[in-house]
Amino acid sequence: MQKKIDEEALAEAYNRALALEKSGDVEAAVAAYGEVLALDPDDHGGAAVRIASMGRGETPDKAPDAYVTTLFDQHADVFEDVLVEQLGYSVPMMVRQRLQALGLGPFRSLLDLGCGTGLTGGALRDMAEHLTGVDLSENMVEIAHEKDLYDALYVGEAVDFLEDNEDGPFDLVTATDVLPYLGGLEALFFAAAETMEPGGLFIFSSETLPDDVFAGRRFMVGPHQRFAHARDYVLERLEATGFDLVDLTDITVRMEDGAPIAGHLVLARLRQPSAADA
Repeated sequence: MQKKIDEEALAEAYNRALALEKSGDVEAAVAAYGEVLALDPDDHGGAAVRIASMGRGETPDKAPDAYVTTLFDQHADVFEDVLVEQLGYSVPMMVRQRLQALGLGPFRSLLDLGCGTGLTGGALRDMAEHLTGVDLSENMVEIAHEKDLYDALYVGEAVDFLEDNEDGPFDLVTATDVLPYLGGLEALFFAAAETMEPGGLFIFSSETLPDDVFAGRRFMVGPHQRFAHARDYVLERLEATGFDLVDLTDITVRMEDGAPIAGHLVLARLRQPSAADA
């Protein structure tokens, strides 16, 4: 049986950790976030990610599911206003524009990973016959459902859904604003390949940082508690998973504290099996 969380002690430790982090006392902040993790091993507050963003501890392979769920459940009602109006997020329309510019589509079956409130679904609805959405946040999925954009909607973690789903195969898989909550990309790319038609398209956005900041690392948690991925790592993982690069565009993913967040919009095609594989 799961141990009940001491909410009062957890709130005290988390607020203390945030204050120490803000004051620049990194070591004390890391110690306080360690207390948070001890009280809440599922890490609803994302303490492990915050520790990594300060350059301490091991970089987690992904943001904890409990953290991502809590974050987006709490912000579901204001999500679109904050992301689109305040942070200038327009990746879903960039996806549409790239597909159109390259003369791709229409599609038979689209899977929108991390569908949120349906921004990408809304941008691509007329380009696909059937649209499936999946997101960890039940509150986000409820808002997407109210828009009546999707033919099927699921609450779940992206890789878990891909590994268990029986709705495929899909000829287009989108993942906008998903990679910033994942570090290692192996599981996502392999699972996507397994649920796609040969020749199907995979389009996703990622955040990145200058090479000197990565200092040889493939991915890292950036200063805003989101994962950034090195361009070469993304391309290497696609190649290893059976995708051919179709298009890679440098983009501004969003604004943060008045500054643009650099990223990539990547389009890849799942290789057709060769005659030798048959």
